[in-house]
Amino acid sequence: MSDFSTRAKLTTEFIGTLFLTLAICTAAVLGTAGALAPFAIASTLMVMIYAGGHISGAHYNPAVTLSIYLRGACKKSDLAPYIATQLVAGTTGAIIAVNMLVPEGNVEQIVLETGPAFTAELLFTFALAYVILNVATSESTEGNGFYGAAIALVVLAGALSVGSISGASFNPAVTVALIASGTLGVEDSWIHFIPQVVGGCLAALVFKAQRV
Repeated sequence: MSDFSTRAKLTTEFIGTLFLTLAICTAAVLGTAGALAPFAIASTLMVMIYAGGHISGAHYNPAVTLSIYLRGACKKSDLAPYIATQLVAGTTGAIIAVNMLVPEGNVEQIVLETGPAFTAELLFTFALAYVILNVATSESTEGNGFYGAAIALVVLAGALSVGSISGASFNPAVTVALIASGTLGVEDSWIHFIPQVVGGCLAALVFKAQRV
């Protein structure tokens, strides 16, 4: 990743996270894309990764930023600004989607079964971060052209596999978007936030342990 300015990196993180959460809200959460929604979401993520990977690393996910930081591939000075930017972008994406699709504000909340939803978020956030660490931060795969597709396919697999169980967030910025859209209650948000953070941390620990 080239040495771009902090402003350029944060702008990239904002744009990528905005379009990711906008796609999620318009295609899946509030929209009617149905079975095609995961493909729209994965496609959006993939193109945004290729667009911004060389600038900011294209994290678009606070759990991923934390994982990359713990792996040693993200500067400490970038950690808080990246996460804050991603969360603001997620909120913005949700607000735009709500105003386009349900301006009257009548949004139905999703109901999560704690155990299965927690497990689903933990497993696929781990999988997402683990794949990112290996295809986008590892010296052995440096310069590959498939990293964006690999990362997007994890999200696609997760959405198709456990979307009906947890909502397939795997990303605190997406969870914030769900809250901002009125789809997820604040009281249930820990079922997303905690396993996402834990999954990102576990991915970094496993990545580092494999290289000892």
